[in-house]
Amino acid sequence: MTPCRAGESFDWAALLHLIRSEFAYMDGRIDPPSSMHGLTADSIAEQAQVCEIWVIGVPPVACMFLSPRAEVLYVGKLAVATTHRGRGMARQLIDTAETRARALGLPRLELQARVELMENHAAFTAMGFVKTAETAHPGFTRPTAFTFQRRVP
Repeated sequence: MTPCRAGESFDWAALLHLIRSEFAYMDGRIDPPSSMHGLTADSIAEQAQVCEIWVIGVPPVACMFLSPRAEVLYVGKLAVATTHRGRGMARQLIDTAETRARALGLPRLELQARVELMENHAAFTAMGFVKTAETAHPGFTRPTAFTFQRRVP
């Protein structure tokens, strides 16, 4: 299966279902709660107008949101359905992000992972990302997320 960019007629409700299903394990583990709780099918469709949303499969079994920022291409909402893990889909999406960053002239990929989600840190490190910063959500005095970056060759 090959990643493709989700277009106007995409089934945004199915994408929302994927994100909610695959981010549900975070409930009760992270504080503050995931921003996915504020997503709707309409808000995802709106985001697709200002950022790139890439998916694998119809209905989607994997996804990521790409947003150009100063000197980086930010990778958000990276998710792979539990039923499809271990097939290299996250790596396919990250490779797609790298291709897009190169096309946009951006030298690095960037993403964030919550402090509590050690398994995500390990997965991103295995894909060549390096921890570059710790950040705190508004109202928090302790780090709540780690920033990871990967150079685009």
